[in-house]
Amino acid sequence: MMLHPDIPEETLGGILVKAFGNRSFLAGFAVTLFVAAVAILSYLWTPYDVTRLVISDKTLAPSWAHWFGTDHFGRDILSMIMVGARNSIAVALVAVGIGMGVGVPLGAFAAARGGLVDEALMRINDLVFAFPALLSAIMITAIFGPGAINAIIAIGIFNIPVFARVARAGALAIWPREFILAARAAGKGKALITIEHVLPNIATLLLVQGTIQFALGILAEAGLSYLSLGAQPPMPSWGRMLFDAQTRMVVAPWMAIFPGMAIVITVLGLNLLGDGIADILDPKSRRQR
Repeated sequence: MMLHPDIPEETLGGILVKAFGNRSFLAGFAVTLFVAAVAILSYLWTPYDVTRLVISDKTLAPSWAHWFGTDHFGRDILSMIMVGARNSIAVALVAVGIGMGVGVPLGAFAAARGGLVDEALMRINDLVFAFPALLSAIMITAIFGPGAINAIIAIGIFNIPVFARVARAGALAIWPREFILAARAAGKGKALITIEHVLPNIATLLLVQGTIQFALGILAEAGLSYLSLGAQPPMPSWGRMLFDAQTRMVVAPWMAIFPGMAIVITVLGLNLLGDGIADILDPKSRRQR
């Protein structure tokens, strides 16, 4: 494997020094780690059972017993946010995995082949990109019914052309390089060159794009759940919680405030993390934090 000549190889220690000196990375990493820890903790413990309905405790204001209050069914909102975190993360993570697993090979293949193959793949890519995740989810739901799996498929399909475009653009910038020409002169085929030389040199680009799509996946999952196309009750979802709160903003504003804050903080943390990773790994970045 040969890295791009403009990208000096750095030791792990050097990367860590940059990471600890980058405020965006530290803030994003801390927020993302906290949300992930909450999601993992919800598998082991939550303050209350999110499937238990206690009508006598409905729309209770935040208190020591219920830190974030309760909803219209008497369920503890903090517990629901904890469980909803793992649902949002799981959907976004798998959807990004689908998009990256299919889109990156397509984009790299299109850049390697060029010509009519590249043009055909990109036009198909544009056709898929014309159907946003919401429209894809509606079509899938009309056939198979609503659910978290269908939300994953819809968001994953939408991510494929995104990663295909990024991979193709990055690969096209690598192919004219001298070390690629040397590899071709040594008898290596396009597939082997792509695996050994092209993909390692666009890994940073894909990693940054992955964090961005992960944040967008969180938003997409919340939007689909808000429209009842995502996770179905009794499984809590941040988007579904906002839907339930929209007619109770006057009597129980905390039903919307806390899940809304969870979405904002999570997406903000992921965006800061992606921005920080770009600053650390991109040698052309000179922004001072």
